[in-house]
Amino acid sequence: MTYFKPYVDSTGLHIPTYNDILEDMIAAMKQIYGDDIYLDNSSPDYQLLSIFALKQSDTLQALAYAYNARSPETAIGTSLDSVVKLNGIKRKAAGHSTCQVKITGSPFTQITNGAVKDRAGLTWDLPANVVIDSNGTAYTVATCRTAGAVSALAGDIAQIETPTYGWIAVINEVSAVLGNTQETDAQLRQRQAISTANPSQTMLAGTKGAIAALPDVSRYAVYENDTNVGTVTEDNPHGLPAHSVTCVVEGGTNEDVAEAIYLHKGIGCYTNGDVEVQYTDQNDYINTIRFYRPEYKTIYVKCTLKKYVGYMSSIQANVKSAIYDYLAALTIGSDVSASVLANIITDCNPSLTKPIFGIKELKLGLAADAMGVADVAIGYKEIPEPVYDAIEVQVDA
Repeated sequence: MTYFKPYVDSTGLHIPTYNDILEDMIAAMKQIYGDDIYLDNSSPDYQLLSIFALKQSDTLQALAYAYNARSPETAIGTSLDSVVKLNGIKRKAAGHSTCQVKITGSPFTQITNGAVKDRAGLTWDLPANVVIDSNGTAYTVATCRTAGAVSALAGDIAQIETPTYGWIAVINEVSAVLGNTQETDAQLRQRQAISTANPSQTMLAGTKGAIAALPDVSRYAVYENDTNVGTVTEDNPHGLPAHSVTCVVEGGTNEDVAEAIYLHKGIGCYTNGDVEVQYTDQNDYINTIRFYRPEYKTIYVKCTLKKYVGYMSSIQANVKSAIYDYLAALTIGSDVSASVLANIITDCNPSLTKPIFGIKELKLGLAADAMGVADVAIGYKEIPEPVYDAIEVQVDA
């Protein structure tokens, strides 16, 4: 390309490159001093022109950043934070993992500001007050003090950090719900696009946008049955109640989720779910709002690799991590695809044109003794859960 003056047209801002600017300056110098002027890369004059061209290029790049900062599609960082405020949203900070724990001890023991630890030594805070019931047990939710996607498998949280007389033991019988890392630019742009539905005439879209904007909500699904039939039909494949909205939400507090549903659902619309929250509206009327928390389904995978020339020992661990990452990225109600999983495993080859391994066998299922080659069907309120111990990668020589 040749140098041109910066301009804006229907396709946006156009600026010359560093090389275009430098070549234009060299051409201008030759017009002034003649074509025989020495402007080799090692000459002082060339180096001086390079400095001038770089400064001008840096200025134009800053101009481009400022121009792009006007739109959520092209803004980045703090500029994107400012733009999305026009939609009434802000970037989500890193959330905290939560986990249901079982506390045992003497009946009616009160634990105030208690805390527990996991195997990694991280602290999980209990609610301000927990009272052990007459049977000597109490179930409550512990929140990890460290922000981010902190994992805890069943049995990992088993140490009392704040001893209390009468409190004997703690254990988590289920895995933790992972907290969110700080929202990336791409995630914020996606949520900004959803948020524009909040004031729309489509109440279902508005409900989705409101739930997506809640702190610590990671995954969600919203279903509507606008028919008079509450059984399984072609228009109601999940058999949801007639004239209902069904929300399945991972993360966030029960109260926040219930408020978001109440403020955006249709008039007279039944809210379906097994979690019930009593929400008091502005007229002091108590409304029962229902929704679901997702059910986690451990996915068992057995993969046998066939070695080719050039096979590396690190491939086995890479394949296991790739399988885990694929399962962890699935959303609520997403079936586990055997063909997609096979492609992801194959992509672990450094070069697809010269692979160093192939797939001899791939089986998956919801139980270790019930795996097959077909896709794994996931219910509308279920989430596939990856567990490292449930993923087996073997190598066949």
